[in-house]
Amino acid sequence: MNTTQPGDGSSQRRAVETRAVAWLAARRHLIDPAEVATGRVLFARKALIETAFLVGLRARLDPEPLDGDYAALLDQVEQIAARPSYRELVARDEAALLLYAGTYAALRLCGREDPEFRQLITQAAAGGYAAVFERIPYRQLDLLHTLELCGVPHALPAVDEVLPFTLLCNGPNVLKLTDRDIYALTHTLFYATDFGLREPRWPQGFDPGAAVELLEALLVLTLGQENADLVGELLCCLLCLGVRDSGEARRAWEFLSATQEADGRVNGPPGVVHPGLADGDDAYRHWATGYHTTIVAALAALLDRSPRVVRRPRPPAPKPRPSVEQPLRRAVQWLADTSLHHTPETCLPAAAAVAHAAEALGEPELARPLLLDFAARLADADADIWQRNGMEVVGEFASGLRAHGITCASLDLFLKSTVAAVELLDRVPPQAVANVQRLVGLGLLPAQRAAALTDGVAAPSLTPETAVADLPGAWKNYHLGHIAGFVRDSARTGPAQHRITRDALSFLLAQQDACGAFGRPACDDPSDRERTLMSWTQSTVTALAAVHTARDAAVPG
Repeated sequence: MNTTQPGDGSSQRRAVETRAVAWLAARRHLIDPAEVATGRVLFARKALIETAFLVGLRARLDPEPLDGDYAALLDQVEQIAARPSYRELVARDEAALLLYAGTYAALRLCGREDPEFRQLITQAAAGGYAAVFERIPYRQLDLLHTLELCGVPHALPAVDEVLPFTLLCNGPNVLKLTDRDIYALTHTLFYATDFGLREPRWPQGFDPGAAVELLEALLVLTLGQENADLVGELLCCLLCLGVRDSGEARRAWEFLSATQEADGRVNGPPGVVHPGLADGDDAYRHWATGYHTTIVAALAALLDRSPRVVRRPRPPAPKPRPSVEQPLRRAVQWLADTSLHHTPETCLPAAAAVAHAAEALGEPELARPLLLDFAARLADADADIWQRNGMEVVGEFASGLRAHGITCASLDLFLKSTVAAVELLDRVPPQAVANVQRLVGLGLLPAQRAAALTDGVAAPSLTPETAVADLPGAWKNYHLGHIAGFVRDSARTGPAQHRITRDALSFLLAQQDACGAFGRPACDDPSDRERTLMSWTQSTVTALAAVHTARDAAVPG
């Protein structure tokens, strides 16, 4: 790991670039397709074009002449590209045009014009296949950008005509984006902005503030996953958009600086190289798993220091305040009605959720029929029923009963014995602080006595039920309860309006059926379906109640 001491940020970032390029230059023989085993040739060609492109961008973004390690890398690229065994492949493998055109573009940017190589690229591009076969939008942008840098004429649709079809310009949900999707987003921004050298003609309705918000949300996720490759690319995108005042970008720099090894290498994510590629060669595996991420780290530092890259004020983020009132009301009604057909012993948490959400809506009457029914059926219940459900559930249920003036003899007895047990203590443990406050809220324990019981006892900090880095997996595996728990915790702790929370909420709301229940169990047995729907709806009701409460608190009265 890098052990550079804290200091000036720009000098640290320049050091990241210097070390990264030195590491790449010391291993430049590995990008030569003629010098590697047959099974590694395609990988070497890919590494060659990516290394060449870094050098070409260095020539564009920094007015100073190439020297040292950059110059050594350029010489290596030029030497490889001069061979007929490399350059003439473009005429024989037109589908791989970009592998060769990118190399030529880099040489051209560095002032190493090669007319013969240019002619080969031009002929391939005009040959009726290489530039016109079907490509997904960001790959089409890659083609357009590369041909532009090559100076090769074409009659293809312009960048601004392709942008409306990209993932970036169509409001993707953060939770649903795979690593491949994120690479599509980052590369779209690279080509559309010409790596920070131009302002794109964005499609009508495109919000740059939303794009910045999306990039920062993805940084939160990828930092949580410790994926240095995606962290680096997303950081580059913020720089290409001119954004410098970003807390997530600062955290990304801290992560990359700490992740970079002493010799300059930055390790890539797991699975970046097929296990068979290295074939037991540890030195080769060490290079193959780190070269791309090391290039990305160097590029980020280069963009950061370039006087030519655009700098602009941070665009304002969107401020949507989605209302959850209607879906919450429908869910409460369904959960209350369905719970009436089950035993209170098994559905007490659902009843507590109904009471809590009805109170949050300001419509406590939604819970009254269920509370009356359960209070009557639980009048003679054993204490272990209340004990088994825990004070959070019992407290919410009791609050609901009190709001309606409903009594339940067994519950009153349980709460009375609980207070008596608490009164015998000098101090309560940290995990009991919240329960003591619930007893105060129910009017069963004087606030002064509660203060004495909790004096000097810090309540444990709220640990999110679902870590932010786990959200994409929760979406993929349809773990609605995990996503609902994340939304609930986010609403309670503050970041209810964060892009990740909003997208998680949006996904949840889309899972509500016509009856008001949440989820698609994808099973046929009626009892299994209802049990699953009740569990998911209970979790979602609690989450939506937290969002509704946070939204109301944020609106000036």
